[in-house]
Amino acid sequence: MSARVEHLVTTGTFSLDGGTWDVENNVWIVGDDREVLVVDAAHDADAVAAAVGGRTVRAVVCTHAHDDHIGAAPALAARTGAPILLHPEDLPLWRLTHPQRSPDGELADGQVLEVAGTELTVLHTPGHAPGAVCLYAPGLGTVFTGDTLFQGGPGATGRSFSDFPTIVESIRARLLTLPPQTVVRTGHGESTTVADELPHLQEWIDRGH
Repeated sequence: MSARVEHLVTTGTFSLDGGTWDVENNVWIVGDDREVLVVDAAHDADAVAAAVGGRTVRAVVCTHAHDDHIGAAPALAARTGAPILLHPEDLPLWRLTHPQRSPDGELADGQVLEVAGTELTVLHTPGHAPGAVCLYAPGLGTVFTGDTLFQGGPGATGRSFSDFPTIVESIRARLLTLPPQTVVRTGHGESTTVADELPHLQEWIDRGH
């Protein structure tokens, strides 16, 4: 049985630097009928657990530690027994939301996660957040980019812990070098492809955000 990608949208809020915004988040479930990885346990542990069903959750993987992406991670981990994985450079952001509960393991650039016979390679792509990562699954022809790359440009960098030149370099060097047909599955909004975003890099640089 081959691995597949399932998609769930959850709603809630994102808060940072004294502001709060209503958001819809993409939750990605990668695996088969037996085991899965959950990419970004956003807002609603009940909804994610329902989508997982009786399958084993190998890990709850956090693309970064903004509260809208990790809010439900501890509750989902408690229900499923799965470890929460986060890049250590995002621990300061994590602790803003979950000061009493640390992640269970670290993500590192080049690390390979395996589920249902599929490999996902961790790409450290700082800029939106210091420990932001993307997960590249060549066997599925896709990359999970969190808030690093969206349809239409980079993730926001106007808040604490973020930097525009850094995110542009991450996208240029780590994402736009992937095969053109690679599907970009984002943290919010519609999916896109590397081929669709590649021609616009200079526009984003000129725009400056």
